[in-house]
This record gives sequence, C-alpha cells and structure tokens, in this order.
Amino acid sequence: MNTLSLANTLGFLALFTYITTLLPTILKIIFPRIQKIEIHQFLCKYRRFIGILTFFFALGHGFLMIQKRNFDVFDTKTYWIYLQGIVTLIIFTLLAITSNNWSVRRLKKNWKKLHRLTYLAIFILIWHILDKMSGKWTYLTPIGIVAIAGTIFLFFIRIWIEYKNKQKKQKVK
Repeated sequence: MNTLSLANTLGFLALFTYITTLLPTILKIIFPRIQKIEIHQFLCKYRRFIGILTFFFALGHGFLMIQKRNFDVFDTKTYWIYLQGIVTLIIFTLLAITSNNWSVRRLKKNWKKLHRLTYLAIFILIWHILDKMSGKWTYLTPIGIVAIAGTIFLFFIRIWIEYKNKQKKQKVK
C-alpha cells in the first residue's frame, strides 16, 4: 500500500469513527427507543475512546498527507489550501485532549460547550472531502460522502426535533 492510499484509508477511518461518536446522541433524539439497544449503549459507553481513536486516525492521515505533499510551513498559501484539514485537526485535538474525567470536572459547563465544536467539524469535513477528493475519487470517497451527508441530514432532523420540543415546552409555561 502506497503512502497516499494509506493516508486516504486513515482519513476514511477517522471519518468513520468520528461519525460513530456522533450517532448515539443524534439517534437517541430522533429514535428515543434506541437507547435500549446494546450497540447504542456500547457506543455511548466508549464514545470518548472512539473519539480519541478518531483523533489518532486524523493525525496519521494529516501526517502522511503533509509528508506526501511537501507541506511548506512558511508559505501562507499552504495554510489556505489545507484550511479545512487543519481546522478539523485542531477541533479533534481539543476534543481529544479534553476527553477525560478530569477535564469534565475542571471545565464543568464549558466542557459541554467545547465539545459542541464537534458539530462544526461535520460541515468542515464534507467540505474537506469534496474539495480534496475532487477528481481523485477512490472507492472510499463515495462511501465517505454518503456517510457524512447522511449524518448531516440526521443532525438537521435532530435540530428540528429539539426546536419543536422547545416550542412545546414554552407553550406549556
């Protein structure tokens, strides 16, 4: 397997594990009964570990891409070209560093606010995939695009349900 194939595979694994960290909450709100299913309970229990795994896959992907493409740290154009990947990696780094009980206790309510950055990463990732893989699709690209687009669709359904529930609560008051 050449470096580019390995980098693409690591990127796909990062995307897959990332989506795996998002689905429990999204699906719990859309399909409340899912909480009783063992796979949902497993994903909730190991979500932080899977998130850290996502970070390492993304880090490996980024490292191999930098190595392959001769990333020039002194050229500002380089940062613009790789903006989506860099921002996503920064988000994943912040989330990985704070995915522990100590951070939850120390940051309190701010921990939850910080971890909401994960939803920003959804949109940056689809932009990243479409931009970087344009004209260079591998067999993993359409799978990744469908998976992240499906996750975004489910995320919007979640937002809509939460909005409707909030409206109902306000009417009751």
